[in-house]
Amino acid sequence: MARLLVNVATGPENPTRAALGLLVARTAAAEGHEVRVFLAGDGVHLARPETAAATHGTGTGAAAEHLEALRAAGVPILLSGMSSKARGIEGGGELSPPERLVELAAWADTALVY
Repeated sequence: MARLLVNVATGPENPTRAALGLLVARTAAAEGHEVRVFLAGDGVHLARPETAAATHGTGTGAAAEHLEALRAAGVPILLSGMSSKARGIEGGGELSPPERLVELAAWADTALVY
């Protein structure tokens, strides 16, 4: 099985794309791949439960359902610390510096960005 990094930098302003990134991560985890999700930029808004609940993609499902499934599968969800701080977000995942994203990109066999 592969190691997959899914970097979601799109937030609720484009719900289809944001939910698609989470759907792909969820699908990969369900197929047995080792997955890490990194939320950055406006994607960190998805760490807020009320925002995730309101984010529904056209044909890509609900962000909240995907996040719930990812957490249930034990997939680490990391948030850009800088993006989170700039947007007043303090929880919803492990706050991480840019170096952590670089580390994950080097770790992954494949990195996908949404």
